[in-house]
Amino acid sequence: MKYKIIALSALFLLFSCNELQQVVNQLPQSGTIGNDQIASGLRQALDFGIDKQVQKLTQEDGFFRNELVKIALPEELQKVDNTLRKMGLSNLADEGLKVLNRAAEDAVKEATPIFVDAVKEITFSDAKQILLGTDDAATNYLKSTTETQLYASFSPVIKNSFSKVGADQVWSNLITKYNNIPFVTQVNPDLTDYVTGEALKGVYTMIAVEEQEIRTKSASRTTALLQKVFALQD
Repeated sequence: MKYKIIALSALFLLFSCNELQQVVNQLPQSGTIGNDQIASGLRQALDFGIDKQVQKLTQEDGFFRNELVKIALPEELQKVDNTLRKMGLSNLADEGLKVLNRAAEDAVKEATPIFVDAVKEITFSDAKQILLGTDDAATNYLKSTTETQLYASFSPVIKNSFSKVGADQVWSNLITKYNNIPFVTQVNPDLTDYVTGEALKGVYTMIAVEEQEIRTKSASRTTALLQKVFALQD
């Protein structure tokens, strides 16, 4: 028992990467905590991030009222927003921003099944790398295994959402008004790719928030399994 406690406590001391890897490889297969439990604990942490944080983004104003993930205009269109506000058209500018965020909220509803499948595939080998990694290592793992599929899933939803919530009309009105201002450079943006990318960033940002909570705050480890697994890094 004394050996197990020492081995587990050593995981996150300031050793070299090789020394850390050797310690992890010597983790017991049975007893207080084993390889399967470590992998299961990381799956549980990611599941919690999906359930608690990502689902928030699917609600109305899930993006628009969350400053961590709120989608602003791309840099090249900031001048459109600024010019409209200077001309007393702030309401129109706000509506333009809102429909971008509404499209992202619609798209994120497609994310959960993709995340669930990816989380199920976490192995103990993956878990070792995550435990030895940075504070957002679990989030980065999920990003590496889901980003391509999520992009393919989000993009058509966002494109359709622009039409469904009137974004196409709002942006047509907004850009038309801007382009009618004398001496401005004409703008004709395609925002689907931009909003898709921003929606993806928002999803991973919120998962990282939950991962950080679990890694750094013992009170956020709300199950016995999470308490056992993440005690390894304390």
